[in-house]
Amino acid sequence: MSNPVIETEEHRALRDAVAALGKRYGREYFTRVVAEGAHTDELWAEAAKLGYLGVNLPEEYGGGGGGIVELSMVLEELGAAGCPLLMLVVSPAICGTVIARFGTEEQKRAWLPGLADGSRKMAFGITEPDAGSNSHRITTTARKDGGDWVLNGRKVFISGVDIADATLIVGRTEDDRTGRLKPCLFIVPRETPGFGRSPIAMELAAPEKQFELTLDEVRLPADALVGDEDAGLLQLFAGLNPERIMTAAFALGMGRYALGRALDYARTRQVWKEPIGAHQALAHPLAQAHIELELARLMMQKAAHLYDAGDDMGAGEAANMAKYAAAEAAVHAVDQAVHTLGGNGLTQEYGLASMVTAARVARIAPVSREMILNFVSHQTLGLPKSY
Repeated sequence: MSNPVIETEEHRALRDAVAALGKRYGREYFTRVVAEGAHTDELWAEAAKLGYLGVNLPEEYGGGGGGIVELSMVLEELGAAGCPLLMLVVSPAICGTVIARFGTEEQKRAWLPGLADGSRKMAFGITEPDAGSNSHRITTTARKDGGDWVLNGRKVFISGVDIADATLIVGRTEDDRTGRLKPCLFIVPRETPGFGRSPIAMELAAPEKQFELTLDEVRLPADALVGDEDAGLLQLFAGLNPERIMTAAFALGMGRYALGRALDYARTRQVWKEPIGAHQALAHPLAQAHIELELARLMMQKAAHLYDAGDDMGAGEAANMAKYAAAEAAVHAVDQAVHTLGGNGLTQEYGLASMVTAARVARIAPVSREMILNFVSHQTLGLPKSY
């Protein structure tokens, strides 16, 4: 696939280097790790050594000094090679960004170097059983008790808690002036008393496990709070916008990998006189899938550039659109790839069938496509709400 002209020479070099790393591991490595119930530790360590994990984090804390533009390229290219790293979405993109923007100097020095060099990971906990996509219904609460914070609540579908040193938990505190609850972010180390986790059995084939979390009178020191207690939604969306952009990168990589497998097959598989790729009934859907992926990538790049430029409002709109477009493009690309291979598309040998489930994830996480359509209809088009 061609590189967009809006990318610099340095960006193209980054893509090429990451693609080369991904090729050395590839889908076979990814599939083996999943089958063994292991983690992509070798790929994570090598990506860290080459400086890719922390490419978005500040240089003074061991990062590359870039932004979400560069980090999204890393994830997309690894995905296109068949070996995406989901924790890139969570650890450096969400948690690293939030701490870099709003953390204290002590928090930055404690966490950012480790997130950048891969020696530490951080999970992100926002989703709750009864809140769904409505972050305003979060019931995890944090109350002050002397100089400490005490957290109580539950979270679900939290990725990688077992391999993360801590989880950045979204809770709600009571405003002393109004009595209303407002969102706040807390760093909860993995072995903190009262912080429990249980795995969720998933049909999804991925190295990263999903967990339900319980917070039962979890006591944290005052410095566990990230940022200003009164900043609320500003700090929360500082993490959610990169999450949507990186989810788009994850979906694009997946779609590109599936399309590449289908193209290889269509060029060589011969049933009649010509390879099957010569027939428009297969060629045109593959061309359409390519177009959809390229268009989604452009919106992702727009969102990343806006975010890195500090335009949180513009980035929010573009990030939601990018996530929507990339998810739809990935689902279509994977489906068409399986269809192109016919029965072979469902075999373990070609490794596409498991991606049918994986592609669906991008449509529902971290926010459903319906909620994105709500956002666009209300915020962009000015239509009234039904809720």
